[in-house]
This record gives sequence, structure tokens and C-alpha cells, in this order.
Amino acid sequence: MILIYLSCAWVAGIFLGSNLNLPLALSLTGLIPLPLLFFARRHRKPIILASLGLFIFFGAAAYSFSSLHIVDENSLHFYNDRGSVEIKGMVAEDPDVRDKNTRLKLSAAEIKLEKGWQEVEGTALVFVPRYPAYKYGDVLLVAGELQTPPQLDDFDYKGYLAHQGIYATMLYPGIEVQGDGEGFKPLEWLYSLRSRLAQNLAKVMPEPQASLAQGIVLGLRGNIPQTLRDDFARSGTAHLLAISGLHLGIMAGILLSLGIWLFGRRYYLYVWLALGAIWLYALITGMHPPVVRGAIMASLFLIAELLGRQRSAITALTLAAAVMVSISPYILGDAAFQLSFLAMAGLVFLFPIFRSLGRRAIKVTLGEDGAAASMAGVASDTLSASLGAIIAVWPVVAYYFGIVSFVGPLATFLSLPALPGIIVLGALTGVLGLVALPVAQAIGWLAWLFLSYTMVIAGGLAAPSVSSIEVGSIDAAFVWGYYLVLAAAIWLRSNWEKLAGSVPGAAARLKSGVSISFELSLARKWIIPPLLAIAVIVSYTAATLPDDNLRVSFLDVGEGDAILVQKGSQQVLIDGGPSPQAISLELGDKMPFWDRTIDLLVLTHPHHDHLAGLVEVLRRYRVGRVLYPALDCESPVYDEFLKLIEENGIERTMARAGQQIELGGGVIMRVLNPQATLLADTQSDVDNNGVVMRLSTGDASFLFAADIMREAEWELIRKRADLASTILKVAHHGSDTSTTPEFLAVVNPRIAVISAGADNKFGHPSDAVVSRLEQELGEKNIYRTDKHGTVEFITDGERLWVEVGR
Repeated sequence: MILIYLSCAWVAGIFLGSNLNLPLALSLTGLIPLPLLFFARRHRKPIILASLGLFIFFGAAAYSFSSLHIVDENSLHFYNDRGSVEIKGMVAEDPDVRDKNTRLKLSAAEIKLEKGWQEVEGTALVFVPRYPAYKYGDVLLVAGELQTPPQLDDFDYKGYLAHQGIYATMLYPGIEVQGDGEGFKPLEWLYSLRSRLAQNLAKVMPEPQASLAQGIVLGLRGNIPQTLRDDFARSGTAHLLAISGLHLGIMAGILLSLGIWLFGRRYYLYVWLALGAIWLYALITGMHPPVVRGAIMASLFLIAELLGRQRSAITALTLAAAVMVSISPYILGDAAFQLSFLAMAGLVFLFPIFRSLGRRAIKVTLGEDGAAASMAGVASDTLSASLGAIIAVWPVVAYYFGIVSFVGPLATFLSLPALPGIIVLGALTGVLGLVALPVAQAIGWLAWLFLSYTMVIAGGLAAPSVSSIEVGSIDAAFVWGYYLVLAAAIWLRSNWEKLAGSVPGAAARLKSGVSISFELSLARKWIIPPLLAIAVIVSYTAATLPDDNLRVSFLDVGEGDAILVQKGSQQVLIDGGPSPQAISLELGDKMPFWDRTIDLLVLTHPHHDHLAGLVEVLRRYRVGRVLYPALDCESPVYDEFLKLIEENGIERTMARAGQQIELGGGVIMRVLNPQATLLADTQSDVDNNGVVMRLSTGDASFLFAADIMREAEWELIRKRADLASTILKVAHHGSDTSTTPEFLAVVNPRIAVISAGADNKFGHPSDAVVSRLEQELGEKNIYRTDKHGTVEFITDGERLWVEVGR
């Protein structure tokens, strides 16, 4: 209790000092109780504790304020909002790569002032384009404007970053790389390993399962689609995506139960299993501070279990919290830190209560022995762990994220059995991918099954309108009141059991009197579940085998082009759109989960809205051949595209009119543009020399017009190119630079498809082009990805079917 009292005094002082400037001299109030030692000798202990508490409380407050609020010329954010500056610094963490940009935490070392370079301290969050790529340990010279983080609607973005020790941001500065490899070498190795593991997961699994695996296994959540995040938030399972104390706390509880079921209690193997798994987990996620803090707190809970002294766990947790906020006072307001502490407290105090109730119910209904009782015991323990953690943290979740899920305990209970499979199989997939990618893909299929199950649970329970409510901002007084009531209820229950002479409910010791049956042999435990999973995968694979029809899908990738052509087991991808995430999701939806090959990849021209997604495709898929025009283009994305082709040893072909590609079964793809002599001095030479292709089978044909303009359209007409087609992919997203009446008359399509992004800034498609198409084809024969989503055509050469995404 002494350590709890003193730790609480320190933490309370840190909290007060984060808001008030109290002089260090106030700590001398700790001398006030000391004269009482001469008059109340029997109460020396509380008097000394009161004195120490005052010293610690006011000392912590002064330390906290000076750490958080004193800004001078040596602080980086002293130079916020003062115009453009130059800063030298090092990338201090693994870059956070998002769909269209990357976020770097730059630890500043020097800043350039009028009098020259001056040493400075602080971290800035720097937003940079996704390409070129940077890495931990890179030394950068950045030139841009330091800005104070803004308030975003009802989200305190400034406070969110401040809790991470970040008080300045910089948007898309000029960057010069001045060195690399300057970071902590073991950490650099960990980040490199995590990056390779993440890439292996992306190579063997489709989206969104791959990004979900990266989030759960490696803590890389930047590429998880927003729709999937919303499903997890509404279903109350968002903690599965955020590796924090809540996540690790639930893992600790379920690993204890699983370990007992597999190994029994001999030699405390179940505790060592949980400890080893949690720290291995922290290791492969890159040892990020929030994960390490959560792992430390989970370890304290497990060590207390190992020693049979669960009551001491809360003392250790409180002391650990005090030490952590001493090192970094700003983490006291960090949601991840608060969730870590509260989740562990929930396991210490609430888990044993629910566990005891569950065991009693099982004993009454199923008895103590038998397979049914054994399985029910594991299920009960899993639910108890999740309930204990969720009840302890939900007010904080509601406070920070503005959502309360009513199905959270049920969704967590149903999802948790898949969590060990996702983590173990996901980690194994990533590791095996380093040495044997085909073997990793086989293991990845099993991980895909568990991931898909988790997505079905989250999506299914998030769907009903009553599954959750958005509470907006809630009063902090409500949060404090909730925890006071909860603490009082736990205290009353503990003392009631003491009065009744029973074992204290607050102790989390696993009771030796509970018997778990092991009538199921280890062989059955380890073999039957994998065989069942394999049977499901084989059945699903058989159901998704391709047919003999030709399928052409105009993918909804936003303001850009991406077309997937499928004939049997062959895939041709024409362009990739502007978004790596969007193209990955679309391919994951259209291609069988087990197929990770693209036979031909076509880049029509090296503009960002056609190219950016292809870079990610080259990273994720085995590409047989690449076809692209011989055009000069200076861009980091195009450089990365060419670099990946060379690194992967992919066959490359320069596109030119007259080339022909046969896909089998009478399906032929012909290149109509660019011409042998490239067009020059046009409105856009890059657009006009793009790759135009005509795909045909039987009576059905498709013309893919890329982004060509009037000049190229007239050149194709003059060359008497075979343009007549059933379906026209309208050039340049429906821009008025293309689709001239003469070109439309020669193509003579029955159906037109326009690939454009909803509410795009370019105003695509043009009203004039849409009107022209409607006059020629009729409104019902015009499909737009911004309105209809992905548009898929299916043909056997005689008949034609069309399916739309929405």
C-alpha cells in the first residue's frame, strides 16, 4: 500500500502540473506534518507518509509543468508559425506509410537562423509524399514552415500529438537526404524486419485481409480501409486493431486459459507461454513505446500469477505507471497509456470475478469433467478476460473516440478465438516468406481464413443500427464518477467475501480446486482444428475456380484508371489508379484469394492517376510481364516503378502499334497506339502517346482509350486503326479534350464506361461529353465508376452481361 500511495501521489502531481504552474517551493509543505512526530509517536508511519506524499506531489507538479510548458529558443516548437525554416534531424521512428502520403517523426538536431545553425530539441511530424521512401535513421535537411497542430472540428489534434511529445508539424517540405543508418542499430534491424514481414503478408494475401493482418500482427494500421475500421469501432472490437494494453491484456487472459487447456498447470508452462508470446509480439511489432508499456504491464500481471500473488499486481502496475510518467510526463494524457493501465486493472480485479461465476455455472450445468466442460471452461475464461478489460476501459474509449458499442463483449468473445490463429499464423507467414514464399502462401491461406472470420463477425455485428451509438464528447466528470462507483463496488464485494469467510474475489489467482478435463488428447487438440480449416479452404477454393468466360472489370479506384481483364486463370491489369489501397482492395475483391499472379501489367502512360497503384501491385503480386510506352517522365513514383521492375527481374516490353497478345480461347488484345513515330508538340505528348488497346472475343470487343486527346484520336482515324468496338472506355475520364464526334462515330460503341472519381476537382466527366454519349448511346448505356462503382462485363463471345458495384 505504501508504494501505491506514493506512486499515486507522483502521478497526481504530474497530472496537476500538466495544467498548473506550481512553484517547486510548495514541496516544502512536506515539512509541515513532521513536528507531529513529537506528539503522536504511535502514528509515525502515516505522518511520514503524509510528509513524503506532499514532497512527491508538489515536486512532480513542478517537474511536469517545466517539462511540458516551458518553451525557449532551444525548443523546436518555439519556431512554430514564423515562416519557412531549415531543420536538420533524424527520422526517429519507422515511417507511417499511408495510402497517399507518409508521416515522419523527425527528431530535430539543428535549426538554421540568421546567425547560423543552432542546436535545438524537439520532434516534428512531417508529412511527405509516399515516394520517395524514407526509413528510420535517415538524416534529413528539410525546408518548410513549422506549424502548430490545428484543432480539427471536435478532435483535439494538438492534444493528441502533444501526448506523443510532438508540438510541431510540417507539410510537404523540400527534403535533402544527408545520411542514413544513424539510428539505434538493434531498433533499425527490428524496423527492417517488420517491414519485410509486412511485405510478405501483402504478397501472399489479398486485401483487406493483408492490411488487417499487418495491423493485428505488426501494428501497422495505416493501410486498413476506413470502412473496415468503422466496422470494428461500431462492433466494439477496435482494440483488436490497436496494439495497446487493452489488446495485450485480453491476450494475456486468453493465453492463460489456452495454455492451461493445452499443457495443464505443471511447471507453470501456461504462464511462460503467455509471457513469451507477449514479448515476441512486442518484438515483431517494432518495440514501439505504447506496445512496450502494454507488454510491461501485462508482464507484471503474469508474474504476479506466476508467484501466486495477484494482489501485488496492482502495486506493481501503479509503480510502473509512476516510473513511465516520470520518464515522459506527456504520456499521462495518452489514450494508449490509460487503456494499458485500465485494461490490466480490469484483469486484476474483474477477470477473477467473472471467471469464478463462469466456472460455477459450468460446474452446475456440465459438471467438472469431460470434453464439454473443458471447452466451456476455455470459452468462459476468454469471455471473462474480454469482459474484465472492456468494462474497465469503455468510458475512456467513449471519451476519446465518441462511440459506445452495445455488442462489444459479444463481438470480442466471438472474435477472440481467431486472434491466436491470426497472430501465430500471420507471424509464421511473414517469417517463412523470408526464406520460402510458396510455403508462406500456404500458411497465409490459413491466416486468411481466420482474418475473414474476424471481418465477418465485426461487419455482421456492426451492421444493425442499434449495435452502437455515437456519443460525441462526454464529460470527464462522468468518467471519474464511473471509476469511483466501480472501485467502490469491487471494494464492497471483496470485503463482503472476507466477512463471509470465502476467498477474496479481488485475487486473480487461478484456483487449484477447479478441475479441467483433458479427455481430448493433445493429438486431437492440435490436429482436428487445422484439418477443419484446411477442409474449409479447399471447399472455398473449389467454389472460386475461374470459368471460361471473359471478364473485364473497370475498377472503382477514384480519379484514375484501372482495368482488370480475366480469362480463365490469366489476369491482365491495365493501369492502377492513384491509390495503392484502392487498387489492392479491388484486386482482392475480383481475384481469387489464392491467386497472387498477374500475367501482364500495362501502364498506358506515367501519370500519377494511372501509375501510383501499380507500384503497390508490383510489390504484392508476381507479375509476368510489363508493357509500357517509351516516354520520358521525371517523378519519384515512376522511378520506383522502373526500379521494382528491374529488382524483380520482370520482362519488359515497350508498347507500339501493331503488337498482339493472345489470351487463349479466341481472346486477342491488340495495341493500337503509340505509333512508331511518337506524336510531338501536342496539347500533352504524354497523354497522346499513351497505350490504346482493343480486346476482342467473338462478337464482343472493348476499346481502352487511355487518356488520349483529339490529336491522337485523329491520328488513329487517319491510320485506319481497327477502332470499332462494343464497349468504349471513354478517354481521359470524360474530359472535353477527348471523345470527339468523329472518333465516337468511327468506334460506334453500344456501351460507354467513364472512369472518374466522385466529386473530383477536375469536373470529370465533362457535361458536353456526357451529353454527346447520351445522344449516341442512350443514358442507360453509360456507366460511370463515380456513380456505379466497379463495372464488370462478362461475355462468352456471343452474349454480354454487366454487373455494377452499387
